[in-house]
Amino acid sequence: MVTSPALGAGLALLDAPDIDSVVTANRELAAQLLAAADLWLFVTTAARYADEVPWSFLRSARERSTALAVVLDRVPPEAVEPVSRDLARLLTENGLEGTRLFTVPEAALPDEKARLPAASVEDISSWLTGLAADAAERARVVRQTLSGALDSLATRVPSLAAAVERQQAAFDGLRSIVAGAYAGGMADFDEGMRDGSLLRGEVLARWQDFIGTGDLMRSLESRVGRLRDRVVGFFTGRMPEVQLRDALESGVEALIRGAADGSAERALEGWSAAPGGPGLLGRLGAVESARLGRASADLAKRAESAVRGWQEYVLDLVREEGAERRTTARVASFGVNGAGLLLMLAVFASTGGLTGIEVGIAGGTSVLSQKLLEAVFGDQAVRSLTARAREDLRERVRGLLDEEAARFTGRLEPMEPPRDTADTLRAAAGRIRDHRAELPAAVTAELPVLGAEDVPGAPDVRDVPRVKDAPEGGETPEERS
Repeated sequence: MVTSPALGAGLALLDAPDIDSVVTANRELAAQLLAAADLWLFVTTAARYADEVPWSFLRSARERSTALAVVLDRVPPEAVEPVSRDLARLLTENGLEGTRLFTVPEAALPDEKARLPAASVEDISSWLTGLAADAAERARVVRQTLSGALDSLATRVPSLAAAVERQQAAFDGLRSIVAGAYAGGMADFDEGMRDGSLLRGEVLARWQDFIGTGDLMRSLESRVGRLRDRVVGFFTGRMPEVQLRDALESGVEALIRGAADGSAERALEGWSAAPGGPGLLGRLGAVESARLGRASADLAKRAESAVRGWQEYVLDLVREEGAERRTTARVASFGVNGAGLLLMLAVFASTGGLTGIEVGIAGGTSVLSQKLLEAVFGDQAVRSLTARAREDLRERVRGLLDEEAARFTGRLEPMEPPRDTADTLRAAAGRIRDHRAELPAAVTAELPVLGAEDVPGAPDVRDVPRVKDAPEGGETPEERS
């Protein structure tokens, strides 16, 4: 801010950056200054007066009834009349008829730092001096611009609020896509628990290393006691129980990773086709978007921790149930770890409403584990233990998938306005409307209408409104006075 005796009291000229600057910050500052100005002294050149960017600002001034004057500079002497007439035509076509127009002919300067001849800008400086000299006229301009800005809120705010609501709907849609994708991932995991696929492969191989499944299935109904004896031997040294437990753990982790990968892929595909999604992904960039389409890099570690936590929970269930006097000896015959592993197997082989006899998966693995558990705890207890173990695992997996989903929803939060923004805007506009009558009556400032006789020469100078802002850049230092 610079004070100058060349400007009378009550007048401030703000030279805004170019409204079409390649620097975003410059354009934003220019728009902010123009929005705050009492009057625009809009500077353009003979070569650029028809560009679209300036006219978008001029139409904004029209919509807000902003007091406005236009300076057309760098006009070759032979083009003053045709260019001025064409500019006046464009002003009329854009609803700005009557806008004060100053023309500054192009002049040869002795060097690049020289000023324009005083005569070239005398009309403008005299006009500004008149603005500074008359407080009443300055007040008229302020009231005109302020009243126009307030009146325009009746259309601008509802439009803005509606746009905010559309934006919120887009955010909600993107969140819904993520929620649906990860709900699908949870459904995939549930199906993996029910269909017995996890009991195939490595888990089944470790199980069959100990017992011949076919022989056991043939003698299952009549020789549960013998089977239990063989399982006891299995868990007491013939084959380390850790191998079966590790195989089961790996299988569950793979099931979790598959559910997370499928969810991420569906969420990314959904965003790519949803309103607002492509723009958001474009801002993230191709590399980051591709990462979103897969499970996070640390999911394997978190899944391992979750599964081990679940296994400890299952062992606690067995200890709790084994504390009952009627089952203590039978649990002891298997060992807590052995009975716990049987319960883990049962989780992936039966639903809560089945005993396991009806479900034959992976060569009888599920039936066998279920039958042995029933021999230890009883039918009703097994159903309860299995349901509790299954639900605990589901909750842990749901927590992992929620964390994965947050990778998507976390991208929305920095850009999303508060949910009450539209209502707040409408309420603020209502308060302004209620107080609108408190302002003095606005009187539109008289700016001389450009006539044919005014084009070549200087316009009359009247005691007209104050200028608070000077706007569009583009002029070079030698053009300024």
